[in-house]
Amino acid sequence: MIHRYKNNGYNIVLDVNSGAVHIVDDPVYELLGLLGDNCEKIEDECPADILGKLAGEYGENEVCGMYDEVVALHKADQLYSSDDYAQFADKMVSSPLKAMCLHVSHDCNLRCKYCFAGQGVYGGDKKIMSLEVAKAAIDFLIEKSQGRRNLEMDFFGGEPLMNMEVIKSTVEYGRSLEKKHGKVFRFTATTNGMLLDNETSEFLNREMNNVVLSLDGRREVNDAMRPNVGGRGSYHTIVPKYQHFVNIRGERDYYVRGTFTKNNLDFSKDVLHMTELGFNQVSVEPVVSDPELPFSIKENDLPRVFEEYDLLAKLIIERRKAGKGFNFFHFMIDLDQGPCAIKRMRGCGCGNEYAAVDPDGDIYPCHQFVGQPEWKMGSVLSGEYDLDMKQRFAHATVYDKEDCRKCWAKFYCSGGCNANNQQYEGDILRPHTLSCKLEKKRLECAIMIKVALSE
Repeated sequence: MIHRYKNNGYNIVLDVNSGAVHIVDDPVYELLGLLGDNCEKIEDECPADILGKLAGEYGENEVCGMYDEVVALHKADQLYSSDDYAQFADKMVSSPLKAMCLHVSHDCNLRCKYCFAGQGVYGGDKKIMSLEVAKAAIDFLIEKSQGRRNLEMDFFGGEPLMNMEVIKSTVEYGRSLEKKHGKVFRFTATTNGMLLDNETSEFLNREMNNVVLSLDGRREVNDAMRPNVGGRGSYHTIVPKYQHFVNIRGERDYYVRGTFTKNNLDFSKDVLHMTELGFNQVSVEPVVSDPELPFSIKENDLPRVFEEYDLLAKLIIERRKAGKGFNFFHFMIDLDQGPCAIKRMRGCGCGNEYAAVDPDGDIYPCHQFVGQPEWKMGSVLSGEYDLDMKQRFAHATVYDKEDCRKCWAKFYCSGGCNANNQQYEGDILRPHTLSCKLEKKRLECAIMIKVALSE
C-alpha cells in the first residue's frame, strides 16, 4: 500500500508498511497513480496499458526507466512493501500496566465551555481524592506493572492543583518505593494555571517530568471559551504564571496546550501568539464535541481547517530555516524510527497499559471514560480488576478496526482515540470519522515539513 499526495509543491509518496517516504517528479507520480495505491503485484516488465498511456507523452524508454526504478524500490521493500504486522494481530495479549491518570480533583475553578468532563465533575459530584486512595493507586500500579521498571503517573482533574497537598504526598510516597521495588516513576501534571504560584511552580519544576499548561491562544479566543466561575476570562491570570514557569523550567519538558473550535478556525494565529508569549512547545488541537453545539467543528469546516494546517506547516518551515523554530505537537513525527510495532498497532494503551483512577479509587480505561459505570474496570482499594475488559482493549488494534485495515495512516494514528470512537461512533472499534480526516491532514503536513527541512 502507498499513499500519494501533493503539498507545498512536493509530490510525496509514502510506502505505508515500510514507512519509506519518496519525493518524485510528475511523470513518476502519474505512473504510480496508474499502478494504484493498493497494487498487489509488481511485474518485472512495465505493463502494456501503462506504457500505452504514458509513452506518447514521455517516450517509451523514459517510461520503462521509471518503471524499472519502481521495481527496484519494490524489491528493496521501500515501495508496495509487504505488511509484516498483520501476522501478529491475532497474537496480541494484554500487557502489564505502565501508566495511570490520577484524578486527584473532580472540581475545577474554570468553566470551559467545551469541557468533556462537565466542568471537572464527570457527571457526578465535586470530590477531592484522599491520600489513602492516591497511595492505593501507587501500590496498584506497582503491583500490576509486573516486570516493568519505568512507570508513569499523571495528575489530572478537574483542576489537580486544587488538591496540591495530596499531589506532594503522592510523589513523596512513590519516590519512597522506587528503590524497594526496582521502579522509576515519571510524574506529570496538567493544569489550567489558576493556582500556579511560585511555590507550586518550583515543586512542579522539580518533580514533574512533563507539565501541560492549558491556554487556547489569543486573549479573546481563550477568554471566550475558558472563563472562571464568575464568568471572567482567565488569560490575564494564567499567562504571566505560565511565562514564569517556563522561564524557570529550562530544558525540561512542558507544552502549552490549547483547543480550537469553529469560533477560531484561524488557529495558526493562536499558535503564533503562544510563541510570541515565549512558549516554544505548543499544541492546539481541534475540539471533539457534540456536533449540535455551536462551537463544534463539522464536516463542512474541514476545507478551512485543512487550509490552516497548510498555512501553519509553511510558517513552521520558515521559522525553522530562520533559526526561530518551535515544536507543534501534531506535526511532530519520527520517520527514521518511530514507535515500536505494538504501539503502532494499538496506540496509547487505553484500558490495557494505561488506566485512570477517580477520587473514589474506581478504575476506568482512561480519563475520558471516567464516570461511565459500564466502563468501570475495578478499584484500587479492593484490588478488583476486570481482566476481560483489559483484554478487550488489548485487541483494539488497527487490524481489529475494519476501517483502519485499509487506511494509509493506520501506523501513525494507531486507530485513533478509543474514547472518542465509543462516544461518537458507538464502538471502540469504529474510528471517529471527523477525527480520522483531521489526523490524516496533520500527518500529510508533518511528512511534508520533514521533506522540506531535509533539503
